[in-house]
Amino acid sequence: MDAMLHALADPSRRTMLEILRDHPATAGELSDALPIARPGVSRHLRVLREAGLVEVEQQAQWRIYRLRPQPLAELDDWLGRYRDLWQQRMDALHTEVARGRKPRNEKPQRREQS
Repeated sequence: MDAMLHALADPSRRTMLEILRDHPATAGELSDALPIARPGVSRHLRVLREAGLVEVEQQAQWRIYRLRPQPLAELDDWLGRYRDLWQQRMDALHTEVARGRKPRNEKPQRREQS
């Protein structure tokens, strides 16, 4: 899980995953889509491979990279526990807003009698 989170922390690697989500690509195609030199793209791809997020297949002289969605599904399951926690809190906030409650630290204003 740590290697996957480390891999996802970089915006260039996330961009690569977005491209690979739509279709397999070569390192050259990924390099064309990013403002990074080809050796940098290769280093990023190595990190993604080591994290299990992409797989590579040799076809003639090309290496074709594909997204592996299984690790992302595992991450989504792990994050689901936290998502549920926040959803409960957001539901409670929505309920309070719908009731029109005032914040607890706010005192009601007294009306002056004439």
